[in-house]
Amino acid sequence: MLDAGSGFGQYDYYMARLHPDWQIKGVDVKSEQVADSNSFFSTINLKNANFVKADLTSFNEEDTYDLVLCVDVMEHIEDDEKVLLNLNKALKKKGMLLISTPSDQGGSDVHHHDDHHGDEPHSFIDEHVRDGYGIEEITDKLKKAGFTTTEVYYQYGFPGKIAWKLSMKYPIMMLNMSAIFFILLPFYYLLTFPFVLLLNYADLKVQHKTGTGLIAKAWK
Repeated sequence: MLDAGSGFGQYDYYMARLHPDWQIKGVDVKSEQVADSNSFFSTINLKNANFVKADLTSFNEEDTYDLVLCVDVMEHIEDDEKVLLNLNKALKKKGMLLISTPSDQGGSDVHHHDDHHGDEPHSFIDEHVRDGYGIEEITDKLKKAGFTTTEVYYQYGFPGKIAWKLSMKYPIMMLNMSAIFFILLPFYYLLTFPFVLLLNYADLKVQHKTGTGLIAKAWK
C-alpha cells in the first residue's frame, strides 16, 4: 500500500497495526515529517511501514501497489492531473485509489468579506490551491488519468461538518488567538470528543446530497 502524502503517518499507524501482513510505504514532500514518522515507527517497533521523501508530481513507480491512499492532499497540488496519472501508473492492474478531499460545496471553508480590495475568497487552510472539487470534475480527471471505474460521493454532510468545526476549525482558531489555549485544549477535547465521534459515525451512515468533502474511489 502507498500513502500518497503521508503527513504524520497517522493512517499508516492505524493500518500497520490492523494489517500486520501489509507492506506500507508513506511518501511526503516534507523531509521532517518523513524523518519523524520513521523514528516513531522504529520506536514502537512497527516494521511493516516505512517513509520516504517524494514529490507526487514526479513520483515514478509502476505496477507496484494494490492500494493507494490519498487523504487531504489533492487540494494542495496545482498539477493534480499529473499526480493522478502517476498514481495510476503506480497501481497494479485492478488496484484501487482512495481519495478524500474537500468538495466545492464549501470544503475549504471559503467565505467572502468586504475590504478595500473588494470581495476576495479566503480559505480556512491557506495552503489550498483550489477551494474543492466537484464530483464531475474529479471523475473526469480520474478517467483522463486512465482509471477504468470510479465511484465519487459527498462526505461531511450536516453532522460531519459540525464535527469538523468542533474538532479542527475551532481549536485551530483558538490556538491562533492565544497560547493559553494549549493548556485548555485537552479539557476542550474531553468535553467535545464524544460528540464528535457520534457526529462522524452518523455522517458515515447517511448518503449526502451535498457535503463539504468528497470521497473518490477509482480502479485501474
